[in-house]
Amino acid sequence: MQSVSKICCIGAGYVGGPTCAVIALKCPEICVTVVDLSQPRIDAWNSDNLPIYEPGLQEIVEKCRGKNLFYSTDIDKAIIEADLIFICVNTPTKTFGLGKGRAPDLKYIESAARHISKVAKTHKIIVEKSTVPVRAAESISTILKANKQSGILYEVLSNPEFMAEGTAVNDLLNPDRVLIGGDQTRGGPVAIDTLAWIYEHWLPADKIIKTNTWSSELSKLAANAFLAQRISSINALSAVCEATGADVSEVSKAIGRDSRIGNKFLQASVGFGGSCFQKDVLNLVYLCEALNLPEVAAYWHQVIKMNEYQRRRFANKIINALFNTVTDKKIGILGFSFKKNTGDTRESASIYICKYLLEEGARLTIYDPKVEKEQVYLELCHPSVSADPEKVKKLVTVENDAYVALENAHALVVCTEWDEFKALDYRRIYASMLKPAFAFDGRMILDHDNLVDIGFQVETIGKIVNNSLCTLTPPLPPSIQY
Repeated sequence: MQSVSKICCIGAGYVGGPTCAVIALKCPEICVTVVDLSQPRIDAWNSDNLPIYEPGLQEIVEKCRGKNLFYSTDIDKAIIEADLIFICVNTPTKTFGLGKGRAPDLKYIESAARHISKVAKTHKIIVEKSTVPVRAAESISTILKANKQSGILYEVLSNPEFMAEGTAVNDLLNPDRVLIGGDQTRGGPVAIDTLAWIYEHWLPADKIIKTNTWSSELSKLAANAFLAQRISSINALSAVCEATGADVSEVSKAIGRDSRIGNKFLQASVGFGGSCFQKDVLNLVYLCEALNLPEVAAYWHQVIKMNEYQRRRFANKIINALFNTVTDKKIGILGFSFKKNTGDTRESASIYICKYLLEEGARLTIYDPKVEKEQVYLELCHPSVSADPEKVKKLVTVENDAYVALENAHALVVCTEWDEFKALDYRRIYASMLKPAFAFDGRMILDHDNLVDIGFQVETIGKIVNNSLCTLTPPLPPSIQY
């Protein structure tokens, strides 16, 4: 096993930030430096207002920062001093050229590899932690070996992350498994054991799986593809439930009791989002196409199409319920992040719901406890969402208070499952809204019977709500009640 006293992490984002904070916490004898080209991002990591929100992360950073955890833009110094380097840069889906819309853009991975080869002066273990396609580690190795200085050896490992935003700290502290892939070269097993030793500071050895590099890379894509497939499957069934009168929650509970299936990722909703699921499924689609497996590619692409269908279907439900027009109607959007306990908005279902409603001329007031106003406008003014940024700024208002966001609104729409939305005073909200007041629960977190009792017209995913029980509807005469 190789000795490790200093670690460098290239990339101070959602992967590198939490991962290195936990490593610093659990390995106090190792100096961990997180580097990034963005000075504002590094400044944020060195402040009391971290650039990302994760429960428990602030406390860990404050405990370790300045002791054995450092954030810097001095990338060269960190690379030169490090024994082990994590590459945690962004790997977005390509927006142009070969593989547009499916293939990953590896320019940041390549840039990091070239930078390492340029400044490194001693042997390094390079750990690929960004989500990448199969054989990306091989590309990194090729770049490093072609540009290395005389006498320097590199060992490239694959160590994909499996943490979920909103639970990242717990996922790092108590993972289901840690996956380490490496080549069976002379130094490969030593490098794998070295990285495993770091994780063994807080994890039992039997939780660490050692594989070849390609298996490790494919396992990451496959895991997210399987999870996305489950969400799309239950969402497909939610449409059947609404058409037949079944309740998708009851269906989900019944099939989740089957030990062969399990109950995780069977919550019907307005659709999945985030940085991983769509990107990784599309990466898998592109891989299958490149391997001349069109039927397999079409199968996995259907997972994405079902997710898009669910978003559009929910938006159409809103429009249809509001008498087939939302033009100039105020609609309150509760939640803009792609899931609770994070401020990340990448591929958030809320973006697409807002897009479809804005296309119909709706006036939107948006509230999210962790998403800044600037981020909301950045997402909604993106060319893929709107061709008219001025129209967006005219029709969209971002509020810091949920009650203010819903005043005089025709409808409220829950797009993110924040716990605080369950505890809102809906009698107060109902009194402030225009009548009839509509509630669209895209995450199935509200008490629908209570909302109906208050007076709301309620629509949700995967079941038919009995709005005839609404207290505003006068009861039928006893002689004609059924």
